[in-house]
Amino acid sequence: MTAQMKSATPPTSGKEAPAGSAAIEAVPLRRPGRLILCAALLFLLFFLVEGWATNPRMQWHTVGEFLFAPVVIEGLGTTLLLTVVAMLIGVVGGIVLAVLRMSDNTLLARISGLYIWVFRGTPLLVQLLFWYFLSAIVPRIGLGIPWGPTFVEFDTNLLITQLTAAFLGLGLHEAAYMGEIVRAGITSVDGGQTEAAHALGMTRRQTLRRIVLPQALRVITPPTGNQAISMLKTTSLVFAIAVPELLTSVQGIYSRTFQQVPLLTVACIWYLVATSVLNVGQYYLERRFTRGSLRDLPPTALQRLRAALATKQEPRT
Repeated sequence: MTAQMKSATPPTSGKEAPAGSAAIEAVPLRRPGRLILCAALLFLLFFLVEGWATNPRMQWHTVGEFLFAPVVIEGLGTTLLLTVVAMLIGVVGGIVLAVLRMSDNTLLARISGLYIWVFRGTPLLVQLLFWYFLSAIVPRIGLGIPWGPTFVEFDTNLLITQLTAAFLGLGLHEAAYMGEIVRAGITSVDGGQTEAAHALGMTRRQTLRRIVLPQALRVITPPTGNQAISMLKTTSLVFAIAVPELLTSVQGIYSRTFQQVPLLTVACIWYLVATSVLNVGQYYLERRFTRGSLRDLPPTALQRLRAALATKQEPRT
């Protein structure tokens, strides 16, 4: 029993209670243990935050000094650029890989599966180093006829720079994961809709573009948002090839000042800010693509704030 009944009279379904009967008054069941646990957790949280904030070894003045330093802001810009470009490569490549994986052509399906197996099965850091040192095994990259004349030729060191190697390593690695995410979204759409589209005369490409993918986005969007947030943090691995992103910039500063913890705190603050913005974008994208599956969408934070303000402004009677 979660409530105690002071009267055994049955409810009257919103109508007035008949004469001589008392309305039911539900008394919530008290849970003192839950209140004690919440109070203990709040005290522990306050103790940890207060101890961390007042610790003189954190050197908060140093955090404030370097939080908006030009080299840190430039590193943050490089991190955001790597995230956007890598996710674009990953999403486009993932769609292509998913379509090939589900193709009736056995060779194309096997090639797609081989790509996913290789790029998901090897560490990302190894792939970044591989692209960076590609000139060691391929000194020059050219376009021409196989085993024949070469029409255009480039020096690999000039063609694949540090930033290009980071784009390739992050983007191609992400494409392998996005391929499986997109395939899961496509398979979630009822096959009868594809059959109906073919019966109307649509080609496979038209059916995929107009019928399947728009519905699959409802399933694809949440894990894609998670991958974007993960990619933002994964860009820190490009420090191995000396790309000046956020963490590399911070490391360059504390290698001279020997203030490791304050500078790492600066990096954490900017990572939290960037991931929070991505979280908000993911939330609104999910709301957009779930409009057809939910009758009433939950209110946003802005809508709840407006409703609360409107309630306070209503005159009391």
